[in-house]
Amino acid sequence: MPEGDSVFRLAIRLRAALDGRELVAGELRVPRHGAADLAGRSVLGHETHGKHLLQRFSGGLTLHTRLRLDGSWTVTRAGRVLPRRVQPEVRVRLATTTGTTAWGVSLPIVQLIESRDESSVVGFLGPDPLRSDWDEEEAVRRIAAAPGRAVLEAVRDQRNLAGLGNLWVNEVCFLRGVHPDRPVEEVDVPRLVRLAARMLQHSATHPEAYQITTGDRRRGSSHWVVGRAGRACLRCGTTVVGRGAHPGRTYWCPRCQPAA
Repeated sequence: MPEGDSVFRLAIRLRAALDGRELVAGELRVPRHGAADLAGRSVLGHETHGKHLLQRFSGGLTLHTRLRLDGSWTVTRAGRVLPRRVQPEVRVRLATTTGTTAWGVSLPIVQLIESRDESSVVGFLGPDPLRSDWDEEEAVRRIAAAPGRAVLEAVRDQRNLAGLGNLWVNEVCFLRGVHPDRPVEEVDVPRLVRLAARMLQHSATHPEAYQITTGDRRRGSSHWVVGRAGRACLRCGTTVVGRGAHPGRTYWCPRCQPAA
């Protein structure tokens, strides 16, 4: 699932392939920016905020993209290109003087903006545990500002805490023993936020633990409740409940996470 840790790890890969290099081609294959040409610009760096990726170029330009459910980035070596069947889905092509090329495929959001205007696309986001300016107290304050709101929705709201998607909010609620519909005012928000941040940070920085919440990498055993509706809870054996449709489905164990 493309959540904050996914984008953080993607940025590491793109830094290694692009940072400090000059572009010989920079195509944005979207109607809004079809005439844009980034050739001749140097890649200055990659920054993430929650699920948003910011690629900065010389001349004061920034490319803002999102993965959402279907987007991806692929890097190819000199002399290699993507398969022909994938080419129609390419939205961004960044080719460097060294031959390395980064391809943005099926990206739902592609925006070229002035770097000074980055706040216009990410300024609404809450604190991000994967950034150096992570502010736990501010995240807690934002979540607690709506005491009657269901805790799962409050924590998943990117305006409160950036980077946590459906996987992490469901798993964190399970590990804290909190029903997803419990009002924020009935939850120890600081402890929940602290756990969420620690889990996201661990997933982003330890490849072997990427989006594994149980510590068990085996298929069907890597998550406590997500994807386990109708199956036995790994902790107590009670049947896990699922509600709603993918990708925003809610999961919980009725025994481990009582409604009251």
